[in-house]
Amino acid sequence: MSSKVLQQWEPENPQFWQKSGHAIANRNLWISIPCLFLAFAVWMVWSMVVVKLPDVGFNYTKNQLFWLTALPALSGATLRIFYSFLVPVFGGRRWTALSTASLLFPAVGIGYAVQDPNTPYPTMMLLALLCGLGGGNFSSSMSNINFFFPKAEKGYALGMNAGLGNLGVSAMQFIVPIVMTMGIFGALGGDPQSFVKEGVTKDIWLQNAGFVWVPFITLSAIAAWFGMNDIASAKASFSEQSVIFKRKHNWLMCWLYLGTFGSFIGFSAGFPLLIKGQFPDVDPTKLAFLGPLVGAIARPIGGWVADKLGGARVTFWVFALMMVAVGAVINFMPQDGSAGNFTGFFIAFLCLFALTGVGNASTFRMIPVIFLTQHERMAQGNKQISREQVLQQANKEAAAVLGFSGAIGAYGGFFVPKSYGTAIALTGSPLAALYTFIVFYAVCLVVTWWFYSRKDAEMPC
Repeated sequence: MSSKVLQQWEPENPQFWQKSGHAIANRNLWISIPCLFLAFAVWMVWSMVVVKLPDVGFNYTKNQLFWLTALPALSGATLRIFYSFLVPVFGGRRWTALSTASLLFPAVGIGYAVQDPNTPYPTMMLLALLCGLGGGNFSSSMSNINFFFPKAEKGYALGMNAGLGNLGVSAMQFIVPIVMTMGIFGALGGDPQSFVKEGVTKDIWLQNAGFVWVPFITLSAIAAWFGMNDIASAKASFSEQSVIFKRKHNWLMCWLYLGTFGSFIGFSAGFPLLIKGQFPDVDPTKLAFLGPLVGAIARPIGGWVADKLGGARVTFWVFALMMVAVGAVINFMPQDGSAGNFTGFFIAFLCLFALTGVGNASTFRMIPVIFLTQHERMAQGNKQISREQVLQQANKEAAAVLGFSGAIGAYGGFFVPKSYGTAIALTGSPLAALYTFIVFYAVCLVVTWWFYSRKDAEMPC
């Protein structure tokens, strides 16, 4: 058997954890993080590319541009459904390496396609769909890291993996506008595109939005292949994992994660175009990255707080405050002939991003606790089921639910920008979409309170 396969893995055993488990788990975590970081960067790259496409000669309508920002989320969410179950089938090391390497297809493809304004729109749509490969990686990555850490540290580990991985969105929105202004790849990267702005001719290397990630993707895939591990006890077929579809709490947590992560990724995808549409005098490429940055930084903090206070309690207050934050966004937006207040709008949105980050972590903290409790209850009175069997089965189901709920949550990346586009098309303003979000968060609040956070809740966590 390969030395990369861990035959013994007992993270809940304090002696094993202190002697060797902690170091191995952290090595896998710190290789996983940059892989996930790059996956998020590639997944959301269209949110910045679309802002510049009209400048370089692509004659697309507003609706077509919104579609290009929404399609990666649609395909990424769908791929997550399948990726959720692949780590126990193929092994975490092998799947992380291969799924990271797959990001080369959209990164290279975008680099070539944006150099020619005559590139057919269906080709651009295909590349947008391929960026969903990055979105799919999240589910397998979180499923994999869940296996490595004990219950007491899952909130921290999953929060670090997802939070620093989520930083890929913000880093991309910060880096891409910079690298587009310079020919960093020389002749190898292709010629710049020229456009006139305010009477001044400017050069832009839009292809660098894709090419800049290629060397880092390559190095990270190699690091995953040679530096990570597979866990023998984490093996499970799809049929073994598919039991989660019969678990009520799988579907409830999918709903809650749609409210937290779905909001984070949807707001990230639509933020630049929303700013440009509502405040035309503001350049979104200079500020949009701050939203996902705040959300990503808040996620590890949320994981730590959820470990201390309980995931359900934190999630309840997150949804309550998200309703308030959306109300503040609406208050500062242009409406009824007023120009709006960009500073207030931007600060309110940053608060909203921070809350989604905390909520992302607290909901994912809830899942392992829910399924461990459920299997402990199922094993009561049955002496044939050992503690080790309870832990293994709970871990396998929790890992599958983490991945599957991540898949459902990712559809928010499609629905949020499309909600903006639809509301604008029907009413001339995105306000109707924002009011709908408040109603949705209210439902999430009630679900969290009833099933998880109230006194005598069915599954306190």
